Amino acid sequence: MYTAHPDRYADMPYRRVGRSGLRLPALSLGLWHNFGPADRSVEHQRAILRRAFDLGVTHFDLANNYGPPPGAAESALGETLKGDFAPYRDELVISTKAGYLMWPGPYGEWGSRKYLLSSLDQSLKRMGLDYVDIFYSHRPDPDTPMEETMGALHSAVQQGKALYVGISNYSAEQTREAARILGELGTPLLIHQPRYSMLDRRPEDEGLLDALDELQVGSIVFSPLEQGLLTARYLGGIPEGSRAASDSPFLHSDAVTEELVGKLRALDEIAKSRGQSLAQLALAWVLRGGRVTSALVGASSAQQIEDSVAATRNLDFDAEELARIEAVIKK
Repeated sequence: MYTAHPDRYADMPYRRVGRSGLRLPALSLGLWHNFGPADRSVEHQRAILRRAFDLGVTHFDLANNYGPPPGAAESALGETLKGDFAPYRDELVISTKAGYLMWPGPYGEWGSRKYLLSSLDQSLKRMGLDYVDIFYSHRPDPDTPMEETMGALHSAVQQGKALYVGISNYSAEQTREAARILGELGTPLLIHQPRYSMLDRRPEDEGLLDALDELQVGSIVFSPLEQGLLTARYLGGIPEGSRAASDSPFLHSDAVTEELVGKLRALDEIAKSRGQSLAQLALAWVLRGGRVTSALVGASSAQQIEDSVAATRNLDFDAEELARIEAVIKK
């Protein structure tokens, strides 16, 4: 029988999400491609979840299509929730999303009311839950009126199947429109989940972070380690068995150029001067200044989650460090 560590809240920083009463840990655990596949044992996955919670990671983030196969991550979490975390449900924030392809036919993806609410029902069944804490529209639908998509999120709250709602992969303009519609319905937009890292500045460059500040909406960023590029794995090029060396659609080998490796090595030197690994530097950077509420990390071992959580011990940067990072990125 699992018993959570009594000091699990001692060291993790928690940040308020926008103007809501909810706080998230600075680091949240994303259950993407490391949860659900048949080649990952149930016990191995449970060990990661247990260690994360023991370290104060109270937020587990999913989507309907996480796995593989689609739905497997939610099913895997459901087993652990039933076996380990049932006494701690009210200490957990569990989120899921719908928007990408989940089942065949015209009702199996995008942003229609039929798809979103059907998907949420399926997600709840897989996880063995009565509700999720946050339900997201995973991507904007170019063919469905925003009013319908946001209306479906509102209905999820009204039906008691979600406590809060969020959006992911929406532009700054789309975010403003979503927030307006939800506000008129009486269900505030809680949070946005964009991709953001030292190597991917689009939320800054395209005004999304400015829009979230203006709207007082929280943010939780995915891929802060840029699919593993911002770790020690690629300091010597492409290692055998890495994501870039495989046929992964998320990181191609041609992305790992000599120029990039040079930048990674320079960033690694900055990290060492701060007493951090490159990955810890990358996580601290996205969390700098409190503008980002939480950073999503994946983990294939308990040690990885420990290393990631250690980044929260030093989230402050002086002007010289930030200037050195910018000089490396822009050269």
